[in-house]
Amino acid sequence: MKYTGARILIESLIENGVDTIFGYPGSSVLNIYDELYKCKNRIRHILVSHEQYAAHAADGYARSTGRAGVCLATSGPGATNLVTGIATAFVDSVPIVAITGNVGIPLLGKDSFQEVDITGITMPIVKHNWIVEDVHDLAEIVREAFIVALSGRPGPVLIDIPKDISSAVCEFIPGNIGFHVNSVLNERALRLVNRTERETFNDDDIEKAALLIKQSSRPMIYAGGGVIRSGAREQVIKLAELLKAPVALSLMGMGAFPFDHVLCTGLIGMHGTIASNKAVQKSDLLIALGARFSDRVTNSVTAGSVTASSVTGNSERFAKNAKIIHIDIDPAEINKNIKTDAFIVGDLKSVLTALIKKIPEKICTDWNSEISGWKTEAIKTFHRKTTARAVQPYFVIQETAKALGENAIVVTDVGQHQIWTAQFYPFKNPNSFLSSGGMGTMGFGLGAAAGAKIANPKAPVVLFTGDGCLRMNCGEMATLVKYSLPVLIIVFNNGTLGMLRQWQNLFYKANYSETDLDNRGPDFLNLAAAYDVPAFRAVDEASFLEALKKGKSLLTSGKPVLIEVVIDKNAMVAY
Repeated sequence: MKYTGARILIESLIENGVDTIFGYPGSSVLNIYDELYKCKNRIRHILVSHEQYAAHAADGYARSTGRAGVCLATSGPGATNLVTGIATAFVDSVPIVAITGNVGIPLLGKDSFQEVDITGITMPIVKHNWIVEDVHDLAEIVREAFIVALSGRPGPVLIDIPKDISSAVCEFIPGNIGFHVNSVLNERALRLVNRTERETFNDDDIEKAALLIKQSSRPMIYAGGGVIRSGAREQVIKLAELLKAPVALSLMGMGAFPFDHVLCTGLIGMHGTIASNKAVQKSDLLIALGARFSDRVTNSVTAGSVTASSVTGNSERFAKNAKIIHIDIDPAEINKNIKTDAFIVGDLKSVLTALIKKIPEKICTDWNSEISGWKTEAIKTFHRKTTARAVQPYFVIQETAKALGENAIVVTDVGQHQIWTAQFYPFKNPNSFLSSGGMGTMGFGLGAAAGAKIANPKAPVVLFTGDGCLRMNCGEMATLVKYSLPVLIIVFNNGTLGMLRQWQNLFYKANYSETDLDNRGPDFLNLAAAYDVPAFRAVDEASFLEALKKGKSLLTSGKPVLIEVVIDKNAMVAY
C-alpha cells in the first residue's frame, strides 16, 4: 500500500495501540491533521487550548494507564510550547511520544518561518529524539520511539517530521504491535535502551542485599515511583510484611503502598510525616526501591525543626545511622545522591521476586509500637499551623476522598495543595496520584486531569489546585467542556502563592515579595461560568459539604465542576 508520510504516521500509531492524540494544529502539521480527519473513526484527537497542555494531557494519560501518551504540535512556537510538558515527563519517568512538524527539509537551518531546532532543544529532556529525513524510515522510527519510551526506565521521546516528509509517498508495510526482530532501526532502539538500562544483577547482588537485611534490627523501606512503573506493588507489600518494616513513600510513590496499611508511614522528606522522618533517622537499614533520593527527600526534617539549611541541603544527615540498599533500573541513579552499602540494578519486580526468596519467613525487629505513636502526631502538627476558624485543607481532601471512593484518580498542580493531598488523601491504588514531582510544574493539573479522564472514563477524577496554578491553566476548562469530561476541580483560594509565602514567612522575615494575589482576580465562579462550568464557593465545612454534594451530582451528567474553597492565607503545610 502506498501512503503519504502523514498517513503512515497515523497507521503506525494505531499499530502501536494508540487510541488518542492530544494536540493543536498549525501549518507544518496540516497534512497530519488531514489524515486524522480521515481516520477519526479509528483514532481520536483531543484539541487542547495550548500545546503545553497537550504534553501534560499525554502525561496524565500515561501516568494513569502505564501506556505511552501521544501529543502533537506544529513547528516553531508549537514545538517549543511542548518543552515544559516534555521536561515534566522526563524528570518523573513518564512515557510520552511527542510529535512535532517542521519546515521542509530544504528550508532547515535557514531561519525559515516557524523553524526551530526542536531536536537540539529537547535533547537533554528526552530519552531519544529523531528528525525524519526519509519517508521510508518513518514507520520504523515510530515503532522505535515506542520501544524507547516504554522500555527500561520509561520517559519521553520526540519525533520531528518535516512537512515535505508528511506529504511524500512510499510503500507502507504493516507490522505487528511492538518491534520487528529483523528491523535495523529497532535493533538500534533496543541497544539504546540496553546501553543504560539493562538488568545486570546476579545471585551475588541478591545475596549481599539479603545478608544486610538479615543483620538489621530496624529495617525500613523507602518506595518511589519505580514501584508503580514496574508493577511491583505486591512484591513491596510482601517484603514489608516479611520484615515488619515501615514503608515511607516519595511523592511519586504515592499509591505504591496502601495508605491504610499498618506499616505505611506516608510521605517522606521535607514535607513528610513525622512518622516517616523519625523512622528513617532511627532505622539501621534503609531499602530504597525505585526512588532517586531527591533533595526534597534527603533534606528531611522533623516537625518544628525546619531551618533554611534543612531546605537548601544537608543530605549527609539523612538516614545517618542506616546502611543503604538501593534497587533501581537505572544505574545512573546509584550513588548519585546517597552513597550505598549495596545496590541492585534491574527491573524492580524481578529483583524483589528474587530477593524475597532469600529472606526467612520470620524476622524479629525492634520497631514494636513506636511508629504507631509517631503516626498520630501528624494532624496535631498541622492544626498548630493554621487558624481554627477557617475551613481546613485536610478536611476538604479527606471528605472528597470519601465522596469519590477508592477508585478515584487524584491530580494536583504544584504548591501547598499538592503536599496537603500527599499527606492526607488515603491512596490505595497505583496510578491514582498524578502530580509533577521533579519539575514542580505549576499549570500541570488541568491538562493531566483531562488526559486521565479520557484514559479512564469510568473512574472519578479530581484535581486539587491552587489559585495561582489555576490562573496558569484555566483555559483548559474549555477542553473539559468541549469533550464532556466530568472532572471535579477543587481550588484552594488563599489569595497568595501559598508555598512561597510560607517560605517567605519562615526564612525572609515575612517579606511577601510578589506572592500575594489579592484584588488581582479572577473571580473563579465568574471565570468558570464563562466556560460554562458549574461552580460553587465554600467558606466553611458546611458549605463545602453542600458544594461537594451538588458537584458530585452534576458530575454524573458529564459536566466538569469547580469548587472554590476559601482558606486561611497563613495556613501552612506541616513540616
